Amino acid sequence: MAGREAPFSARTAHDSAPNALYAALEARRRAGKPVTDLTVANPTEPSLGLPYDEARILRALGDPRALRYAPEPLGLESARAVIGSRVGVPSSRVLLTASTSEAYAFLFKLLAEPGDEVLVPAPSYPLFDFLTAFEHLRPVPYPLAFDGAWHIDFAALRAAIGPKTRAILVVSPNNPTGHTLTEEDLEALLDLDLPLICDEVFETYPLRPPVRPARLQTVSRGLVFSLRGLSKECALPQLKLAWTTVSGDDAQVHEAMRRLELLGDTYLSVGAPVQHALPELFAATEVTRDALRTRLRENLAAAMAACAGTAVSALPVEAGWYVVLRLPETRTDEAWAGAFLEAGIYVHPGAFFGFARGAYVVLSLLSPPQEFASAAAALVHTVVRDV
Repeated sequence: MAGREAPFSARTAHDSAPNALYAALEARRRAGKPVTDLTVANPTEPSLGLPYDEARILRALGDPRALRYAPEPLGLESARAVIGSRVGVPSSRVLLTASTSEAYAFLFKLLAEPGDEVLVPAPSYPLFDFLTAFEHLRPVPYPLAFDGAWHIDFAALRAAIGPKTRAILVVSPNNPTGHTLTEEDLEALLDLDLPLICDEVFETYPLRPPVRPARLQTVSRGLVFSLRGLSKECALPQLKLAWTTVSGDDAQVHEAMRRLELLGDTYLSVGAPVQHALPELFAATEVTRDALRTRLRENLAAAMAACAGTAVSALPVEAGWYVVLRLPETRTDEAWAGAFLEAGIYVHPGAFFGFARGAYVVLSLLSPPQEFASAAAALVHTVVRDV
């Protein structure tokens, strides 16, 4: 009908035009100029050269049991038992989804009504803005503070809680800061008497021992959801399997699982091949995890060495795939990222992750070590020359 409004929801409206930094990156590539990409997040990228036991992975995915459709709302019991044994929870407290993003969507449906609020850490994943918008929720940021080490600003967190707050999101290890929750943090969060949704996808990549790391699966009060997946744990993002474990007060956990079963039965999104292959996938990718841990530590050491004695600081990292560099505030972080791109190095400015002030950039630690060390040194040289 003429004059009728476009038939699309407001929640999917967004500006799809590339930001200025990405547009400059594409222009540089079109001009044939070299670029070292220190934002890479896909471990299967061939240029990274990570080892995969490809034959073993492919054999695991060829299990003939996958030819029979036998759906289970929470995921196959055999696959959930594998997860339960790895993290120390009963299989009855495990939910399988196709991704952690889908798990967030399930949990938002479980815990909140349209118009409610969830508290999200800043800095952290830019994706939270979309995940909450798609469920008609309002993300309310709470700050992470840095005073030589990262920590939750609990005073600000408490001040952010309102009558519509339905859950607190935590990322541990955080992306991009790499700090992890301590037992003291966990107890303080539980005292707030709100459900906790904790993204632990980088937990298997420690870079230095944390102090008294929180153990979410042993919690016996409140309601705690822990999210992980094959994307990081096995460096297999293409296989699309994630798991949520639920812990806390027994009655609340039981009711949460009962309702999650309805959600799971409605979507049934996880494929049979990856579920049947799960135990073998964990075994087959041990070589990949070992190589990744070695590379992450080597690249972190290279970043710290490049920054030593300069105006650039590599902030401490406990775990994960990233390092944050603090730069002189003679430029904004986006201006620094532009300067680095002119030098042939592509990084993400801290603003992309919600850094509220200061000049920060975020570097992926996945690149081949020689390439990473060279780029980190060139980045620091760019700053030293400028200031």
